[in-house]
Amino acid sequence: MKPELLSLTPGYGPTLAALERDYVVHKLWEARDADEFIKSVSPNVRGVVTTGLLGCSRNRIEVLPKLEIVACFGAVHGSVDLAAAKERGVIVTNTPDWTAEAVADVAVGLLIAVMRRIGEADRFIRAGKWPAGAFPMSTDLRGKTCGIMGYGGIGSAVAKRVAAFGMSVCYFGPREKPGVGYPYYSDLMKMAQACDCLIVTCPDTPATRKSVDAHVLDALGPQGFLVNIARGAIVDEAALIKALKDGRIAGAGLEVFWDEPRVPPELFAMEQVVLAPHIGSSTREVREHRSASLLANLRAHFAGAPVPNRLA
Repeated sequence: MKPELLSLTPGYGPTLAALERDYVVHKLWEARDADEFIKSVSPNVRGVVTTGLLGCSRNRIEVLPKLEIVACFGAVHGSVDLAAAKERGVIVTNTPDWTAEAVADVAVGLLIAVMRRIGEADRFIRAGKWPAGAFPMSTDLRGKTCGIMGYGGIGSAVAKRVAAFGMSVCYFGPREKPGVGYPYYSDLMKMAQACDCLIVTCPDTPATRKSVDAHVLDALGPQGFLVNIARGAIVDEAALIKALKDGRIAGAGLEVFWDEPRVPPELFAMEQVVLAPHIGSSTREVREHRSASLLANLRAHFAGAPVPNRLA
């Protein structure tokens, strides 16, 4: 008999199709009552399929008595309760982080778009305004200083890209990275004061949550730009909206939000803001790589072989 899986979210279509060929897949997102649905399928579920963003809670793990494996599509950043899994002897897997370059591309794309006012320029032409006069000037990237908050895989990929545009680079993090040639700041406020733009690439942790607050935005200043491709909770969204309204920063490129997919309506009317629907890793290549890795993890487990990408 095919092993039974509980899939918490539809995810990537080709992955779901492949899962349905090899397993009995119970689709939680189709249930009218999630708790009743889980109760009805729980006696036979041996695996959970989820995403790095959604994760898997202790409660989900504890109500599945035959659970053997939680297979995560993407990287796990605290979204899966590893302690609960360990207590139950449940294997947790993810897919190797193959997204840094793609996410860095979006970060720099947002930076270019907001500094060079590309979105505004597009709307300007579509509204038929060009014949009446030239579009206002924008800001050059060259010669500016880009501060990177979090110098991990994504941060270092961003640094390579902005340096190629002639920008100076500096970075902030919990500790200085050995071998990195760019200036390091241990104080986010001081880095913001030294920057023309701030790109947030760090993980969402208790230490980073809401750390880009009104004080940091004021330090960035009325000529400064913010780009966030990390997690919405790292930036104080209310403080950001007020800073944008008051002109205390020049603009923002945002790919992540506090309560996505719900975006504050105040941002919609702001010409100096570029919005993207969390698309950093949304490329065919990244999805296919993650899909192959997730399927390989499940296949190995149910064949009794070592799991390639085991976290716990």
